[in-house]
Amino acid sequence: MDVVEIDGLRIAFRRAGNGPAVVFVHGGAEDGRAWTPQLDALSDEFTVIAWDEPGAGGSGDVPEGFALSDYADHLAGLIRALDISPWTLVGLSWGVTVILELYRRHPAVARSLVLADGYAGWRGSLGPDEADARLAGLRDQPDDSFDPILPGLFAGPPPAEFVPLLEAMSADVRRHSMLTALTAMAHADLTDVLGTIQVPTQLIWGTLDVRSPLSVAHEFERLIPGADLAVIPDCGHVSNLEAPQAFNDILRSFLRRHAT
Repeated sequence: MDVVEIDGLRIAFRRAGNGPAVVFVHGGAEDGRAWTPQLDALSDEFTVIAWDEPGAGGSGDVPEGFALSDYADHLAGLIRALDISPWTLVGLSWGVTVILELYRRHPAVARSLVLADGYAGWRGSLGPDEADARLAGLRDQPDDSFDPILPGLFAGPPPAEFVPLLEAMSADVRRHSMLTALTAMAHADLTDVLGTIQVPTQLIWGTLDVRSPLSVAHEFERLIPGADLAVIPDCGHVSNLEAPQAFNDILRSFLRRHAT
């Protein structure tokens, strides 16, 4: 794992491979390890980089008042520090929200986008009632009982081969940092950003995603100019882990066309 300092905050990231650069932005209550099957598969052809967002994994804790704009600015800072902009950005779930805010504030760093099972913020994609209910449910959990493997993340049981990975990430969740990120997602409405995207965009969704249902995918497809939607059958919200081969095939095909 490598580390850089961005605006006084330690940012950790994993980097492998050579070739056109691709950065992976993980979901809430995760860290860059969530992209292990993608980094392993695609490092033969691309420079693959997965950050640990502020407050996750090996990165420093989020300070008080940290906002969605701060996540986006630190991600842009990492991209510039590595001096390989523009590059392809790949996000899942909350990572999609971060990428959309990044695109709003720093569009020049993005060559192309891959948005998987995501949201234009919970408020933007699910409405205020659902956003508030999800956030209240997270806040009501006791400090010692948080389990990020929420019902509905997978179409069935979590894939056995990734259970140790999921457990390791769960053990490292910092409650304050997790709530900071998911509070930002609950309050965000980035619907207006979708129509401004002017780079090639691939959407990837699990057909059985109940956290971000296909109706959200179709709204993204309708609003993002030229976006292409690929759906993975019998797959839930965390499609990169539940169906890694299908996910990687879609991603590799897109990257070969748009990452260079």
